[in-house]
Amino acid sequence: MFCWPLFIAPGPAPAAHTADAPLIFLVTMPVLLAVVLAEMSSGGIDPRALAMLGVLSAVNAGLRPLGAGTAGIETVFFLLVLAGRVFGPGFGFVLGATSLFASGLLTAGVGPWLPFQMIASGWIGLGAGLLPRRVTGRAEIAMLAAYGVLVAYVFGFLMNLWFWPFTAGADTQLSYEAGAPVLENLHRFAVFTLVTSTFGWDTGRAVTNLVALVALGPAVLTVLRRAARRAAFEAPVAFTPPNKPHKPHKPHKPHEEHEEHTHAPHPKSAGIDTGDGADGHRPAAARNRPG
Repeated sequence: MFCWPLFIAPGPAPAAHTADAPLIFLVTMPVLLAVVLAEMSSGGIDPRALAMLGVLSAVNAGLRPLGAGTAGIETVFFLLVLAGRVFGPGFGFVLGATSLFASGLLTAGVGPWLPFQMIASGWIGLGAGLLPRRVTGRAEIAMLAAYGVLVAYVFGFLMNLWFWPFTAGADTQLSYEAGAPVLENLHRFAVFTLVTSTFGWDTGRAVTNLVALVALGPAVLTVLRRAARRAAFEAPVAFTPPNKPHKPHKPHKPHEEHEEHTHAPHPKSAGIDTGDGADGHRPAAARNRPG
C-alpha cells in the first residue's frame, strides 16, 4: 500500500491516486473492528480492557497536539510503544490506529494522509507487542528506547513514500518517474527523504521518543502493568471437567477396638466342657470314667 509508487504507474495526472485515501480508510475501519472482535472472542480483551483502550486513545490524542508541527516533535509514539509492550500486539495495533484517528478529529487533521498514518502507527504498536518478553529492567528500557528511535525513522519513511509522487514535482532529479525501473525510483526517493525529512523531522521524532522512553518509561510501565493486572489481556483460562468422584474409603477402626478384636477369647467348640457340669457337654472320656 505504501510502496505503490515503486510498482504502479500513475494516471495522466499526478493527483489521479489522491482519491485512494477514502477507500483505504473504508478498508482500515473494518480491519480494526475485526481485530477488536478477535481479541475479545479469544479472551485477550474484556470490557475493562476495552475501556482502557478508549482511555489510552483519548490520552494519546490529547498528547499529540503538544508537539506536532514543531521540529518533528511527536509525543504520541512513546505511550504507544509502552502500551503495546504491556498489553500485546493486537491491543497495540488498535491503539495506534485509534489514537491517530482521534487526534485527527481533535486537531482537524483529517485528510488523505490520515489512513496511512493510522496503519503506520498501528504497526508501531504491534511491533512493540512482539518484542522479546524475557528482557526486563534497564535492558528493557534500552530496548524500548532503541525501538522508539527506529520506528521514528520508519514512520517518516513510510509517510514520505506514499505522497512523494505528488510533492516532488515532475521535472526534478527527486521526482517520481513513471515507467522507470524500481531501483531508479527507489534511489530518487531515498535522496528525497534524506534531504526533506530524515535529518529534520524524523530526527526530532526519534529524539523525542528516546528522551520520553528513558525518562518516563519505567514509571509508565509500572502504571500500565498495574492496570493490566486488573483487566484481562491474556488468553482465557481453560476449565476442564472434574474427574469422576472417588468412592470414600471406610474409616479405619480405632487402635483400641482393633486390639480388643485381636485379643478376644475364641468361642468354645462343641463338646468341650464349659464348666456347667452337664454331662452332655462333657468329653466322652470323662463320661466313661468310673465315678
